[in-house]
Amino acid sequence: MLVHPSLRARHPRRAARTAAGVLGVGASVLAGFAWFDPATPTVDQRWASWAVALLAAALAACCLRIDPHRSDRLGLLTAAPALGAVLVCVQAWHTGDVSASVQVFLALPVVAAATQLRAGGAGVAVATAVVGDLVLTLHLMPTGAALTDVVFVGTTLAVVAAVLVRLEDAQAADKAELARLAAVDTLTGLVTRRVLDDALATALSSAASAQGTALILVDVDEFKAINDGHGHPVGDDALRHLAAVLARSVREDDAVVSRMGGDELAVLLPGCSADVAATRADDLVNAVRAAPLPLADGTVLPITISVGVAQVPRHAVGLRELYAAADAALYTAKRAGRDRWATAAA
Repeated sequence: MLVHPSLRARHPRRAARTAAGVLGVGASVLAGFAWFDPATPTVDQRWASWAVALLAAALAACCLRIDPHRSDRLGLLTAAPALGAVLVCVQAWHTGDVSASVQVFLALPVVAAATQLRAGGAGVAVATAVVGDLVLTLHLMPTGAALTDVVFVGTTLAVVAAVLVRLEDAQAADKAELARLAAVDTLTGLVTRRVLDDALATALSSAASAQGTALILVDVDEFKAINDGHGHPVGDDALRHLAAVLARSVREDDAVVSRMGGDELAVLLPGCSADVAATRADDLVNAVRAAPLPLADGTVLPITISVGVAQVPRHAVGLRELYAAADAALYTAKRAGRDRWATAAA
């Protein structure tokens, strides 16, 4: 059985270690109290506490031994904090102790659930703890006092869980935003070099790319002259304009367009032969030449590019070699007069 995503762990491996830790500590505490606490005077009560402690220890071992991702899919990591709350209530039932010092242990599985599981999983832990506390206090206390205790304990657990879940959600959102910023160049909107490297490594290791993988490096001709003659804001506009032209000139589903840094961009073409890559490079040069940048004064700024093309396996055998071959072809195009493309030497 697969559990709903809202009940799953945020990080299964970390959640498994946390569950094991909470259950292991709980087992140790229960075993210690069963041995030393005078509140459990009878042999039966002591054996009951030891049995609960042994069960908790066994659950902790399962959390460590079973693959955490499989445990998460099956709902074991969601069930662990709830089972921890049940164990606390069972131990209190057998010892007849429902004091605040016992009920406070219900916070341990709830905190573990709120920090390791998503909102639904934390809700399951809170609900289990509150129901268990209700059954326990009604069994051992007068009804009025029991309901008062449950209201205070339940409210505290729910508020703590809600605050922790909200903090975890905010932290996850911050991390996702940082990852997005690291993956996207803020000036051009293209992906960064890191994303391109990952995509290139995947393409080179994919058996499906039987035709090979091509890399096109693009450099803006006389970019320094653009900055010096028109100012850096126009230079930024030129890069944004170029990025848009390149993105329009390739199909999004079979190409990755990236800003490498400065005025250098790249186009990755997985599953692309050397001949097709050369045709694409020629198309890019012509597309940029045909799309000058409109300026604020109504004039247009011609932009041209130099392009280097390399392909695995024709020109290189790996990632570093592919970059080196494409870079060498790029400089060949620049030395030949710019506004053109060149392929790497076989």
